[in-house]
Amino acid sequence: MVILSRSLYWPQDVSQKLEYRLGEKPLHEYLKANAVAYPNKVAYSFYGNELTWSQMDEYVDRFASFLAEEGVSKGDCVALFLQNCPQYIIAHYGIQRLGGTVVPLNPMYKQAELEYLLNEAKVKGILSGQELYGQLQGACQNISSLEFIVTTNYADFLPEHPSLSVPEELKIEKKRIAETKDFASILKEKQPYKGHVEIDLDNDIGLMVFTSGTTGRPKAAMLPFKSALFKTAATVHANNVQPEDISLAVAPLCHIAGMVMGVNTPVYSGCTSVLLTRFDPAAAIDAIEKYEVTVWYSVAPMNVALLHTPGIEKRNLCSLRVNMATSFGIPVTQQLAEQWKKLTNGCLMYEAAYGLSETHTCDTFMPADRIKWGSCGIPTFETEVKIIDFETGEQVPAGEKGEIALKNPGVFKGYLNRPDATAETLRNGWVYTGDIGSLDEDGYLYFHGRLKEMIKCSGYSVFPEDVEALMNEHPAILQSAAIGVPDPVRGESVKMFVVLKPGHQGKVSEEEMIEWAKEKMAAYKYPRSIEFIDQLPATSSGKVLRRLLKEPQGEEV
Repeated sequence: MVILSRSLYWPQDVSQKLEYRLGEKPLHEYLKANAVAYPNKVAYSFYGNELTWSQMDEYVDRFASFLAEEGVSKGDCVALFLQNCPQYIIAHYGIQRLGGTVVPLNPMYKQAELEYLLNEAKVKGILSGQELYGQLQGACQNISSLEFIVTTNYADFLPEHPSLSVPEELKIEKKRIAETKDFASILKEKQPYKGHVEIDLDNDIGLMVFTSGTTGRPKAAMLPFKSALFKTAATVHANNVQPEDISLAVAPLCHIAGMVMGVNTPVYSGCTSVLLTRFDPAAAIDAIEKYEVTVWYSVAPMNVALLHTPGIEKRNLCSLRVNMATSFGIPVTQQLAEQWKKLTNGCLMYEAAYGLSETHTCDTFMPADRIKWGSCGIPTFETEVKIIDFETGEQVPAGEKGEIALKNPGVFKGYLNRPDATAETLRNGWVYTGDIGSLDEDGYLYFHGRLKEMIKCSGYSVFPEDVEALMNEHPAILQSAAIGVPDPVRGESVKMFVVLKPGHQGKVSEEEMIEWAKEKMAAYKYPRSIEFIDQLPATSSGKVLRRLLKEPQGEEV
């Protein structure tokens, strides 16, 4: 059974046909159109530095001019090794304005990881945060394709008197690094780029995202310019983001979901975005209150952190209208959403989407008028989803679990230099995700875990997310993660890693939790061992890394 977007469950206030706000063209042209239509409107507010659309467009053109002088042209890869900042967004669109390919790099990467990734993508240039240059410097000695490095100090874009509390990395004294170019000087000295590069939306690669899955060295997923346009437009229209909205961008811009919400959505919709370098509960609360934020994309632990902030009930977060959230570590439940709605006097919170790097994420959305808790919503515009039997490769009926496969205009072109991996994942336009899922009778998608993380206990298939959801009902548990460990009799047994809520340390034992679990789930499923830990290993975006609990295999890349 192939599930298509259809009126059975499609929200009444959302058109079933995706109509692009300014037509089908790359997002950097949307930015230029915003500069013409709303020249003095604030595009991004960075701790009180209010950058208008006309300023952003001019900065993009000035950086594009520099890149052109350095020989960057269509198809060349330029990497961004930065935390969240206006420089990131300016550089992203400056690269793409020349038809170049943006290669986002997680600022948590270390030297050995950087060397591998930069060589794999044959990167021509890099923009790096000043504080990250130490990691980059050693790696660059062995990158034959590299021709230039630009560094930047985040404080170059801070106002004299910041409106919000500033993280420590924004207080670092500026240093000029001799062997690199300075980003601020480039924007001051270069004339705006006057050329125009024609973009083939469907075939020119605008973004190259490294994805590691659960095993193997990272692979570069090649995403055409159409991917960003399509997924951003679909997300904006499905969630009714308007030009008058004020969004809050705190998720890492280098991560595909943070990129859609922080780099792309403001440009496509024309809304104003309040940009923070990273998530800090106090700064987020202040930003929502001061700037009257209406739209926020978060991961559930962020909402929990705000709810647990002392004195939060006295703060005014009532401007919030919609909060798309992702279940990383902590699930987006009806209980959490109701607590959030009460705190904000009506803000709707729901699961943001299902997606992956290979599809530019956001392959589903949650109908605001028909939320199903525990689901990832329904297939977005022009998207087909099917569930495939693990053994036979045939489609399974509604309610049965299998591998999620999907197809839409946003899917990637393949992995760079990995024809075998491409052929395994991309088949006749369908992306075989390696994720376990199911579709209900209404076409809502449920995510049950990674195929390679499925646990086989006495012949039964056990899904980590299922055990975690049941365990998280225990009143002492804040977060949990389930893995399979070898069992000489059963093949594998479930082991849980548990983060206790504050105040529960020493008041509940591992054995008591196991006994509790025995009463809550099937005999083959309940955990045979539990280990208390202070925090779960996770990516910068909040995704729990079960494989590091099982057998550490190096840094996440």
